[in-house]
Amino acid sequence: MHDFRGNRSAFIVSALLLTGCAAGGVPQSGPHLSPTECRDLAALRTNAPPTMAQHQSELSALRKAGYNPSPWNDDPWYPEDLQAAQRLVDYWFQTECPRPPPPG
Repeated sequence: MHDFRGNRSAFIVSALLLTGCAAGGVPQSGPHLSPTECRDLAALRTNAPPTMAQHQSELSALRKAGYNPSPWNDDPWYPEDLQAAQRLVDYWFQTECPRPPPPG
């Protein structure tokens, strides 16, 4: 039997990408991120002060990617599970969100 604890985040991201599944194992067709999430995630990548709505969009996207923050702070896989979800959201952002036109 393989021990995936050391590579758990890579395993999770690979499994989600290969199966096209979001949190809960439900296959999704079409984009994973909403236009609002794309807009808010793009804004979070700037130096502007973030808003609560932008943080909520980011958390929503992370939950879609399988991250479930524990209210009891007893997640034995933290921060690996958060980092895996962040990588998946970054992948979705790069592949699904429209790029702004270059300035000039």
